[in-house]
Amino acid sequence: MKGPSNGSPAASGRRGFVGAALGSGLAAMAGLPAAHAAGASPAHATDGAAEPGLPFHAWAPTPPMGWNSWDAFGASITEAEYLDNARILAERFLPVGYDVATVDIQWYEAGATSSWYRPFAPLVLDAHGRPQPAPNRFPSASGGRGFAPLAEQVHRMGLRFGVHIMRGIPRQAVGLELPIAGSRYRCNEVANPGSTCAWNTDMCGVNPAHPGAFDWYRAWFAQLAEWGVDFVKVDDIAAPHYHAKEVELIRRAIDATGRPMVLSLSPGPSQPEQAAHLQAHANQWRVCNDFWDTWPQLRDNLTNLVRWAPHARPGAWPDADMLPVGKIGLRNYDGEPAQLGERDTRFTRDEQVLMLTAWACARSPLILGNDLRRLDDWTLRLVTNPEVLALLRVPGSREWHSSGEGHRFVCHGPQGTWAAWLNTGEAAWHTQMPGWLPDARRDCWARADLPAGTRTLTVPPHSARLVRCGAAAQGQLRKA
Repeated sequence: MKGPSNGSPAASGRRGFVGAALGSGLAAMAGLPAAHAAGASPAHATDGAAEPGLPFHAWAPTPPMGWNSWDAFGASITEAEYLDNARILAERFLPVGYDVATVDIQWYEAGATSSWYRPFAPLVLDAHGRPQPAPNRFPSASGGRGFAPLAEQVHRMGLRFGVHIMRGIPRQAVGLELPIAGSRYRCNEVANPGSTCAWNTDMCGVNPAHPGAFDWYRAWFAQLAEWGVDFVKVDDIAAPHYHAKEVELIRRAIDATGRPMVLSLSPGPSQPEQAAHLQAHANQWRVCNDFWDTWPQLRDNLTNLVRWAPHARPGAWPDADMLPVGKIGLRNYDGEPAQLGERDTRFTRDEQVLMLTAWACARSPLILGNDLRRLDDWTLRLVTNPEVLALLRVPGSREWHSSGEGHRFVCHGPQGTWAAWLNTGEAAWHTQMPGWLPDARRDCWARADLPAGTRTLTVPPHSARLVRCGAAAQGQLRKA
């Protein structure tokens, strides 16, 4: 689920959480030796590659990259629209690493036509209460075939197939007292009717203490595995309440399938005190509430990047949410009258550069939210810049340092040194490179070499600079 398209407190109460959208975060890896400014406290973390990981961490050794249907189509994506976008993803984005195509919320709701949810709408379920693709929207699912035919098409494109699901059991299945597949229990016996979602009426939670609770998740994920699902975004589970026991049941259920399904938890903000549990059970988790194209949300997301810096590691990634670039909101009808429906992103080009720089430096998953059928050349060049995307994959120690102007990022590893300045202020940031950093040699966004001896950079307001630095002996780097 994504929140309201305008990010306003009034709209956020409709479909996001009740109250204003909570601006918040990203994730980062931090910890390059650095000179500390007086009164500033940088966030540190190591690459984590040397740390022993859990088996499912191997399914996302680098941050997942791909496309999700929500920002453009809300709850109403059709099979034809999904396939059109998946083909473009495969043709134009797969070469640089974008390989997950995800059907977002309510693919089992035949009457969904926008970003609005119809309260207590009838859902398409099987005889055991498991949601099924609505055949009027996904014709290949007719005859009880589910998402298997669609997943097969996506796999032939070289992509991974992703779906969004809600935590818990459909209330409809609970009311009908449907039997759980392969279990002696029924849906009503394991449900927790008091655990419901604030913004969607489809589901209620399970009672994790009931012996049949695992049976429900095991049966549901077994079906997802049979369909060929590779990526699962589970919603209403990470915030405003962290449902740790249901997270654990889902982890067990995925592992029981034997299929490597990447697990994403949503929405946020997750809390740093939950980091160890999140790392032990999920491949990625949201560190912000639903992220839309407003400057306050972007600015606040950058702040949480630093806060989450120590917690990112291979296979377990704090997630700053989808990228609202290009053409979005085709059927998203939240917000003030002037902002209803289809639009180009409201971020300026400088703000989009800032966003992509931050997501890449922090190694947040990169999930596009736009309608790829109407992709413009500037956006394509922005999100496929190989010199920027390289930061998602390079090992090395990383550091975030915050100041009044914004945030400085440095990554030093065996492949060299990167440095970035992210200006969250309203004036240009004229910055002198710290003495322990070698000269800036390459402007990654311009894809151009810099003059020899470059030590001073100017960063426009609401924008970023990302540079590769010349080689420096390890002894020249100051220890924090």
